[in-house]
Amino acid sequence: MGDDLDLIRRLDLGYFVRPAAEVGGPEPRVEPVLAYLVRRPEGLLLFDTGIGGGEPETEAHYRPVRRPLPEALAAAGVSLPDVDLVVNCHLHFDHCGGNPLLAGTTVLVQAAELAAARRGGHTIDALVDFPGADYRELDGEAEVWPGVRVLPTPGHTEGHQSLLLERPGGGPVLLAGQAYDFASEYGQALLARRAAREGMAAPLPGYRAWLDRIAEHAPRRVLFAHDHAVWEPSE
Repeated sequence: MGDDLDLIRRLDLGYFVRPAAEVGGPEPRVEPVLAYLVRRPEGLLLFDTGIGGGEPETEAHYRPVRRPLPEALAAAGVSLPDVDLVVNCHLHFDHCGGNPLLAGTTVLVQAAELAAARRGGHTIDALVDFPGADYRELDGEAEVWPGVRVLPTPGHTEGHQSLLLERPGGGPVLLAGQAYDFASEYGQALLARRAAREGMAAPLPGYRAWLDRIAEHAPRRVLFAHDHAVWEPSE
């Protein structure tokens, strides 16, 4: 997938099988693992890096099928050394798995997320601290390049973050990672927020407080890490 200005390229990095116990239904669910390559005047930014080499228990639990990051980048016409900056939405193994291949490249991560990963039990340790790891820790919102802004979107993990991209003439795009699993869930949360703001009587579903900040930017497209669907406003 590329947008109309060819500034954002979706990368297919494989899939995994989420067990029925985690899905909350009778059957498991197969989920894609998607990353995004962003072309800006300042360079190439990679949002997430795919599925890391798992420990035996993780492999058996999720049964991941990986598409190598170098192969996915080559299909987009670039290679590992062309990547200037990495942003991980969070540090679970299916989002930061290619980071060791990009040793020496700066990785932007929320300080709370990195701390959680280093406490153990959060991800695969070898994907976090590896030779050449170069983290730039953020504490909240930050403009990392002109028109490229990290926005904290906690929920899935305490340090989850999303990336807002301004586009000349096209309206902002939000790379939401796993802030919500699916575009439909994001849309339902927006409707819950709208109903609350319009004074609808309780009971109403809750929504994450950071949606207020997202609404200030009014993204025209929202893209996700585990859903091929794209959210767009109705008007």
